[in-house]
Amino acid sequence: MLRPRLLGLLLALATVLIYLPATRNGFVNYDDDDYITNNPVVQNGLTLAGAKWAFGFHASNWFPLTWLSHMADCSVFRLNAGGHHLVSALIHAANAVLLLLLLFRLTGFLLPALFVAALFAWHPLHVESVAWAAERKDVLSTFFALLTLLAYVRFAQAPTAGCRQSTISPAGRDCALLSPATAFYTLSLACFGLGLLAKPMLVTLPFVMLLLDFWPLRRTRPLWTLLLEKLPFLLLSAAACIVTVLAQKGEAMVPLHLVSPQLRLENSVTAYVGYLQKTIWPTSLSVFYPLPRHVAFSAFLVAVITLLALSAGAWCERRRRPYLLVGWLWYLGTLVPVIGLVQVGNQAMADRYTYFPLVGIFLAATFAIRDFAAARHLSPRWLGLIACAVLAVCLLLTEKQLSYWRDSQTLFTHALAVTGDNALAHLNLGGALEDQGRVADALVEYQETIRLEPGQQMAYSNIGRILAGEGQLEPALEYCRAALSLKPQSPFLHDSVGIVLAQQGHGDEALQEFDTALRLNPDYAPAHYQKGCLLLKQGLDLAAVTELNRAIHLAPDNFAMLIHAARVLAAAENPLARNGDNALVYADQAAALAGAASPLVLDTLAMAEAETGQFASALKHQQQAIDLARNQGLTEDAAAMQARLGLYQKHQPWRESFHQP
Repeated sequence: MLRPRLLGLLLALATVLIYLPATRNGFVNYDDDDYITNNPVVQNGLTLAGAKWAFGFHASNWFPLTWLSHMADCSVFRLNAGGHHLVSALIHAANAVLLLLLLFRLTGFLLPALFVAALFAWHPLHVESVAWAAERKDVLSTFFALLTLLAYVRFAQAPTAGCRQSTISPAGRDCALLSPATAFYTLSLACFGLGLLAKPMLVTLPFVMLLLDFWPLRRTRPLWTLLLEKLPFLLLSAAACIVTVLAQKGEAMVPLHLVSPQLRLENSVTAYVGYLQKTIWPTSLSVFYPLPRHVAFSAFLVAVITLLALSAGAWCERRRRPYLLVGWLWYLGTLVPVIGLVQVGNQAMADRYTYFPLVGIFLAATFAIRDFAAARHLSPRWLGLIACAVLAVCLLLTEKQLSYWRDSQTLFTHALAVTGDNALAHLNLGGALEDQGRVADALVEYQETIRLEPGQQMAYSNIGRILAGEGQLEPALEYCRAALSLKPQSPFLHDSVGIVLAQQGHGDEALQEFDTALRLNPDYAPAHYQKGCLLLKQGLDLAAVTELNRAIHLAPDNFAMLIHAARVLAAAENPLARNGDNALVYADQAAALAGAASPLVLDTLAMAEAETGQFASALKHQQQAIDLARNQGLTEDAAAMQARLGLYQKHQPWRESFHQP
């Protein structure tokens, strides 16, 4: 006899094994940087300050529980991407088991429940939600959504609505607060609240509960009583909607004049059918599908007819095959928050949005095939073989899809191969190429981004940064200012313009840009750092050190800031600017971040040790720095380090002017 727990364990193990290759993948340069790799608060791990920060609006979203999850990962794995991916895979496996238990408890049919859970776990459309570190919110929110539904089902199946027989109460019934029904209702509400804290997309979950009331729970109470029962859930949903609108109304939520109501409606309708097509034939999947400028009327008409036909069919079969209506409305309803009527971002659709909604399609299709096979007296063996074949195809496609998430270059090269004009893919591919030092190739991608999307300010900024690095300051400034004109309230872009102005020798204008950036965001660490560097060149040492210390306080894991500040605090000619103890702390932090010895780190560490009188350690680290520099062919650096070594042998610290003539 098949046992649900044993099958659940096997399902979980198989799912983890399937997603184990994801632990070899790295982070990508799309949202992972905002959420993890360039987020110092998250990188600090679970802290009280981080917990407070998590409940604010960040990255145009509000999902505090997801932020805490990322912080917990960083506490354990730091920036080892494999650990982050493993946690997501484990949560995904847990979700598959929870779905199996939920459907088995609802229907009493184990094998159909197992097939639905396996489809959920192994379908390639769900790779994006699991393999993308930034999409932790998908797997985490669904975990709590399934717990919500499990607890709700236990509440709905309880023998009473929270009351039990009592020999104490004069009325003969004791409505105890801790009765099983009340306890499960409370647990369901609590899990729902946690799910909303992970991702507000769950706001439609109370309507899924109503669908389950219809089938398979078959609760015969009047509709108004069932709605009243869901009132606390609906209130939480309303609150989550308000908070989400507040979080996204700035940069993320696209105004009507940019994406018309007509285009939103047309794209939403075609997206519903598009998701169904990708569910049945899951190929050409992309991390980003560009929003079209218009939708062909023929495509829109076909989509409308398809949706109406499926809806009519499900409605007509509501009595004989109620699972069709429940599964179809589950799919339609849970996609509403992300279908594009309220346009967030400039994507037409996204694979990750199907993570929870497709449960409805899998449920309806599985039970429809089961009933069809029973009516035609098909052999269970043949049905099992077909099910295994479907799952085998899913496994092969999932394995292939996982490989595209290896790194940013692979991911966005694939996106360009399977989509049309994709400006975002060109932009992010350019970033990946630039990180590899392939600057010329990156410039080509950025220029293509501008051709496809002239309003893409980040492409202008990236070109400006590259040109500035090559010494082409005039065109660099033009590109940076073009980017700023597209997004004048961006601290990052004001900082970029300031950097180029400083390189041109326009110090006062550069300071104005840094100050503007800090007025827009007083906690923007790069602007504090650049302002500090410029003040240092101007001879304003004390003000410069204040800015450098502030920058490191805000971004304690920024290697470049730590190294430069440590050298300034250790070797500045102005004694009022020096602070050997802080220099040593910064140098130690930089060494920890580097992970391996480097000439620059060892030279800086020795500089700080000499300033604090630790000359034995300074001599040791300086000699190591010299040896490494010579081995790496850095002869000029080695000669400068040798001069410092001579001073340390005389118990004299190094002094250096950071002023610009």
